[in-house]
Amino acid sequence: MRAVRQPRRHGVSRRAFLGAALGASAALGLGGCGFHLRGRESLPTLPPLALEGNTQSDLGQALARLLQARGSGLSDSAPWRLTLSGVDMHSRRLGGTDRGSREHRFTLEARVSLQQRHDQAYVWNRESFSTELSQRVNDDDLLNRDVLIDEARQQLAQQLARRIAERLASLEALR
Repeated sequence: MRAVRQPRRHGVSRRAFLGAALGASAALGLGGCGFHLRGRESLPTLPPLALEGNTQSDLGQALARLLQARGSGLSDSAPWRLTLSGVDMHSRRLGGTDRGSREHRFTLEARVSLQQRHDQAYVWNRESFSTELSQRVNDDDLLNRDVLIDEARQQLAQQLARRIAERLASLEALR
C-alpha cells in the first residue's frame, strides 16, 4: 500500500510571510535613510533656457519637450543659452557581409554649448554627447528597414535628451 503524503501546511505560508516581512523591512529601511528611485521627481527644476541651433532635429524637439515637462521655461530671452550643433546619426553593420537580417549599431552624437547670456561665459563649449542602440534590421525589406531606422532615431533622440537634461540638472552653475 502507498503512503499518502500530507501537504505541509506551514512551510509555504511561513516562507511567504518571511519574504513579505523582509521586503517590507527593506523598503522601510531604504525609505528612512533617504533613498529614492530615480524618476521625474528626482531631478531638480532647471532655470529658463533659450534653446538654439539645430532645434528642428529629432533631438532638438525631444529636448524641448523634456525641458518643458521638467518645468524649465523655454524663452528666447532666457538667462542661459543652450545650443545644439553637429547632430549626427551614424549606422554601422555588425557581423558578416551577407544580405538579409543583421545587427546594426546606431549612434546619435551632438555637440552642445551652454552659455550665460549676461557675460557670454561658457559652461560647456561644444561638449560632445552621444548614445548608442543596437537593433536587428533586414536589409532586404526596404520599407520595414526605413521604419525601424526611424524608430531607432526617435529612441536615440529621447535617450540623448534625457542624458543632456540630467547633466544640466547636475550643474552647480545653474542653481
